[in-house]
Amino acid sequence: MKRALRTAAGMGLAAQLLPAATAWGPLRTPGLAGRSRRPHLALTFDDGPDPASTPRFLDLLAAHEVRATFFVLGRMLDRAPGLGARITAEGHELGVHGWDHVPAVLRGPRRLRSDLRRTVALVRETAGVDPRWYRPPYGVLSGSALAACVDLGLRPVLWTAWGRDWTARASAESVRRTVAHGRAAGATVLLHDSDCTAAPGAWRATLGALPDLLRDWRAAGLTVGPLAEHVVGQPRSST
Repeated sequence: MKRALRTAAGMGLAAQLLPAATAWGPLRTPGLAGRSRRPHLALTFDDGPDPASTPRFLDLLAAHEVRATFFVLGRMLDRAPGLGARITAEGHELGVHGWDHVPAVLRGPRRLRSDLRRTVALVRETAGVDPRWYRPPYGVLSGSALAACVDLGLRPVLWTAWGRDWTARASAESVRRTVAHGRAAGATVLLHDSDCTAAPGAWRATLGALPDLLRDWRAAGLTVGPLAEHVVGQPRSST
């Protein structure tokens, strides 16, 4: 009996932790990585909405007539509900990043489900939309997170390229250069519109890089937009 219980416990732990392996890029399916076969690039931002920085991103995106997906933290949206409403009013998409920036594997199933349900409800209340996407903090999934996504009608999605824009050493040029390594038709790009979990002021490097990135993408013939227009999960043909 004890051996059976230990085996069952081990299997349960494996089911909980195994999805975390997808934090390593090569293990991601095209759908989880946010890969599409269209000549489209999904532009996404994490960790807001932040009154100190998010409005600047919204102004810049409006000036370039570009829409994006913003993965919000519930605690940040709770402090700035008007920003959530503005994001959707300006044609952008809201996704769920969790209530706070804690890895899913460090949350028990009930707490995690409660946090995600609370964030989904707040998005509905403040912005009047049903969020479709979930991106776990640090890109670390868990069995409980996947189960909660099923219950809440969320689809997990990570990224295919990022800007490493959360460090004190990040600059507009370093962000642009780092994103360029993963620039391709069908990519999902991860950037940050807040420094609430990053080096103070790190968002300035991202904001500084964004105009050149938008020009780079357009010069490459890519349409830039939110995940809703991305047709996620269909790998790009090599022909």
